[in-house]
Amino acid sequence: MKDAKRGFVPSDEREFGTEVIPKLRKAAEEVLFLLNHGYPVKGATRFVGDHYMFSERQRLALARTVSPEEEIVSRKNREVNFIEGETICIDGFNVIIGLEIAYSESMLFRCMDGTIRDLAGLRGTYRLIPETDLAIKALLKTLESSKVGKAVIYLDKPVSNSGRLKQKIYEYAEDVDTDLEVIIIDAVDYELKHKPLIASGDAIILNECDKWFNLVKRVIEENIGDYEYIDICPES
Repeated sequence: MKDAKRGFVPSDEREFGTEVIPKLRKAAEEVLFLLNHGYPVKGATRFVGDHYMFSERQRLALARTVSPEEEIVSRKNREVNFIEGETICIDGFNVIIGLEIAYSESMLFRCMDGTIRDLAGLRGTYRLIPETDLAIKALLKTLESSKVGKAVIYLDKPVSNSGRLKQKIYEYAEDVDTDLEVIIIDAVDYELKHKPLIASGDAIILNECDKWFNLVKRVIEENIGDYEYIDICPES
């Protein structure tokens, strides 16, 4: 298997370097202002991004990091910190790719709602990399230490190698004492929106779900420790 650094683009060092962060944070403040006044996220990030002559990747960072205050309050009110004995439904690719990026030491963003997000685009293609094994083992270890009642990991059927990822998860699940099920379906987002407790960093899902757990953040804290997140959130 050819090695890869999940989530890394060579231009990232220039576009998200220390000297650029103040400009990105100022832009994030302006995006937040527009969002709080009813502008759609695409329009707000395009308008601000044009002003600062940002790249598409910088604009994507703004879109994934900043949310209107009303949505932030709603999400935080529905976040839970303990999942012992609970059944948790997990957005498989969303969580595992985030952890692969962490183990690849690539860019992860601390977002306004407390989630950890990345800039990786799935677009129907996915392949296993060496960090996949580390990500799965860390995920399962945290689920076990959290004493969940059951974990259900949903994988998107249209995405390539979803079957191989399912098999890999089950292989490592034999080493942990956790009731686990991996399900491959067509519409993971729709399914998760209607579950009592979910784990995902997808803003659309978080806006509509009943309760959610910040799983990627917890796994990184327990298995990696301090991580050098990029923080361009507007100051509150």
